[in-house]
Amino acid sequence: MWSVKCSMIMLVGLWTRLLGFPQVAITKAYFIIFDNFTAIIRFQAMTDNTKRFADHVNDYIKYRPSYPQQMLKVLEQRISFNKGKIVADIGSGTGLSSIPFLENGNKVFAVEPNEEMRAAQERMLAQFNQFTSINGTAESTTLADHSVDIIFSGQAFHWFDKIASKEEFRRILKPDGTIVLVWNSRSTRSAFQVAYEKILYDTIEEYKTVNHRNVDEKIISDFFLPQEMESATIANSQVFDLDGLKGRLKSSSYCPKAGVALEELMSRIDGLFSKFEDRGKVEFVYDTIMFWSK
Repeated sequence: MWSVKCSMIMLVGLWTRLLGFPQVAITKAYFIIFDNFTAIIRFQAMTDNTKRFADHVNDYIKYRPSYPQQMLKVLEQRISFNKGKIVADIGSGTGLSSIPFLENGNKVFAVEPNEEMRAAQERMLAQFNQFTSINGTAESTTLADHSVDIIFSGQAFHWFDKIASKEEFRRILKPDGTIVLVWNSRSTRSAFQVAYEKILYDTIEEYKTVNHRNVDEKIISDFFLPQEMESATIANSQVFDLDGLKGRLKSSSYCPKAGVALEELMSRIDGLFSKFEDRGKVEFVYDTIMFWSK
């Protein structure tokens, strides 16, 4: 019985890799065995979120948007942010979110559980003396009690265990500390980006569940309780050629890595680019949406 179970789990794992779907771990397999040894099997799969971007690092570095410097201006005006504040960047990835703070002169603890992403940030940010790379998660940062002024998270909060991370954030924040959550959210005000969004929904089943747009303001507001939530929105954008547009999509954890699924997706992106390009370029517009606890 055990050998049958193991064999079936291995086959399902191989099947998902051949089709190009993101890495999953098969956590449960349920068997109903009849007297003729025919089995009905139901698998429960769970993605390991800390490993989601392991195969997307190079595309992430090249094609993800930066965070606008105006973000720090907003924090200066609204929460008296300055270069003396110590920042914990939770889910720091390749380090893009840490750069504005490091360039401002802040000490930054960049907490990232994914080995490949963490290695990338260590290469990218080695020139900053105020940068410290930490192997940790939102739920277990390994930072000292009451050691940071700002907990910052860019594009990562939707992966956190809300209860465990809130408890951890309370532990590491100074008494007057602040949590800041930020997303570079793709705008859908242009016909091009509306069509891009439709392609994702039509061709990537996982996108419907992992899309960060599924985290609404009520979830964030509840997370900040008993403190109140404030927010601001800043304009941001990128300009891509066709390779850049494809690279931007491939930087996303939900993008298939290979196989028929990827080929179909890239074919549709070819058609989209041909329809909307202007002198070989398209503009990707973002709303950089900021939330912080008051």
